Amino acid sequence: MLSFAFAAAFVPANGQQDTPYQEEHRPQLHFSPAEGWMNDPNGMVYFDGEYHLFYQYYPYATVWGPMHWGHAVSKDLVHWEHLPIALYPDKHGLIFSGSAVIDWKNTSGFGDGTTPPMIAIFTYHNMIGERTGRQDFQTQGIAYSNDKGRSWTVYEGNPVLPNQGVRDFRDPKVIWHEASGQWVMILAAKNRIQIFNSPNLKEWTFASEFGKDAAPQLGVWECPDLFPLTAEGSTEEKWVMIVSHGGGGPNGGSCTRYFVGDFDGQVFTSDYPVEQVNWLDYGKDNYAGVTWSDIDAADGRRIFLGWMSNWQYATKVPTGSWRSAMTLARTLELASTPTGFKLLSKPVAELTKLRGEHIELKETTIAGKEEIEMADAAKVELDLTFDLENSDSKSFGVELSNAKGEHIRISFDPASSLLIVDRSNAGKMAFSSEFPGLHYIPYGIDMKGGLTELRNSMKWQLYFDNSSLELFVDDGAIVVTDIFFPTENFDRIHLFAFDGAAKLKGGKAYQLNGIW
Repeated sequence: MLSFAFAAAFVPANGQQDTPYQEEHRPQLHFSPAEGWMNDPNGMVYFDGEYHLFYQYYPYATVWGPMHWGHAVSKDLVHWEHLPIALYPDKHGLIFSGSAVIDWKNTSGFGDGTTPPMIAIFTYHNMIGERTGRQDFQTQGIAYSNDKGRSWTVYEGNPVLPNQGVRDFRDPKVIWHEASGQWVMILAAKNRIQIFNSPNLKEWTFASEFGKDAAPQLGVWECPDLFPLTAEGSTEEKWVMIVSHGGGGPNGGSCTRYFVGDFDGQVFTSDYPVEQVNWLDYGKDNYAGVTWSDIDAADGRRIFLGWMSNWQYATKVPTGSWRSAMTLARTLELASTPTGFKLLSKPVAELTKLRGEHIELKETTIAGKEEIEMADAAKVELDLTFDLENSDSKSFGVELSNAKGEHIRISFDPASSLLIVDRSNAGKMAFSSEFPGLHYIPYGIDMKGGLTELRNSMKWQLYFDNSSLELFVDDGAIVVTDIFFPTENFDRIHLFAFDGAAKLKGGKAYQLNGIW
């Protein structure tokens, strides 16, 4: 039996708790735990009008500890209801990342005859095994619920998939593959993906592996996902595989990439060499993201959510009785381009529910700084279109700042074709030497093709939320997610153009209402 010494709940140095969900740096548009530590999203499944979000959770401190599955539900992907912890560590180990599905055909036999069971599939992590130097301390287990995820029964036959002799053997994503009439599990096995099949979620057979020659500099593989998409204007179905890595990101640290190819129920084949890297997000703070299972066919979207942090500093960020938030929910789409299929990420349409008053931004020429006057600059959506053909500025974009002179700046440098996020003067950063700095994102990878010539205009959809930004460029062809921690709230937004002028074709600035 495992035993743990649990840390006491975190209390701020002043001995007082802030108002719930209104604490310093608390996101107002994003999901975050009421208290304690959170990392990877887990078990994301849609059932009977509810989007379920489970997540890696340690309720007893604001640093990583023995993992549970926290639980929340939403009817609109925007507003969330916290539910009790779903899964606790047991005799097999801690409850690491995994997925959930609805067993519509009751292949598992866990159904009660009134409703199809919800099945959670997760990694057991045996700390004693790890500490004693064994290689087989991670296995896969399952649990089931017949009351819409409100209570869970752990399968007495666990683990359903013993370790295959791999030290890092985790994060199962399970899907039903209709064409072959079976369940498919993909999971991370150190430096590759392994694929297994099952008729009933309880008995698993090895099918194949993928990626053993792919980009070893990115480090251990984690949190895979696999799903089909059809590109707009095409009838060809392709399969997308998402993989996260503990290091080697485009701007350092944790990162997530994707492959596009074909899948027959047993073998995944990539359209391009496995060493080629396609980034899902160029920022430092979108990791371990996966997609919801069992979205209604009438909806048809593939919806993604990530953990908004980076393992370089996740346990050190200067929040209070809680740590970490999730990204905004995003719809993933496939674009057919001259250089192959590309994955696009777009904010889910439901986010428009948060829009309040807005300002119409007319066509104008920017030279220097021009303020966009908002009642609360810390919760804003900006939709902007810049005219590249008629701009001669060497650097233009958006700046969020406060009276102390702290700022975060998102700019475009036409000479180098780089988007740049500068958080080197964005407030608190002494907690980690990996946190300050500039993040560089190559532009020209747009929805019309691979490394193409720049288009005549550039579209930005930009969300600010107290301590984070999410930038979607050219309808989601490029995405950047970064967090920051000003010493006092940012309350000013400026458009800027330095060393010349920039032409804004127009846009809108929306005041956003908080979700709590």
